[in-house]
Amino acid sequence: MRKALLVLVAAVMISSLIITPCFADPLRKLGRGLVNTLTGVVEIPKKVILISKNDNLFMGLTWGLVKGLAVGLLRTATGVYETVTFPIPAPADYEAMISPEFVFEEWE
Repeated sequence: MRKALLVLVAAVMISSLIITPCFADPLRKLGRGLVNTLTGVVEIPKKVILISKNDNLFMGLTWGLVKGLAVGLLRTATGVYETVTFPIPAPADYEAMISPEFVFEEWE
């Protein structure tokens, strides 16, 4: 009984070492898709703040709002697409379809 348990534990450990790298990229794509689906709306205040800071308040409230809406919709749509297609290694070997990969990476 003890030998069988040791063989089972060893088999699980070895198979986890072999299988885990196979699922790392699809799980990252799934996580990225879920995060981008939920946080796409954050692009709106982000663009308003960044454009207001770089240009002026009027530009931030007009062009920043328009750009934030557009990029937010794009990020949300990309997130939905990546969530639905996470097992498929497209477009190019599980690479991010939008840059930056997450909304919170670019706050200059």
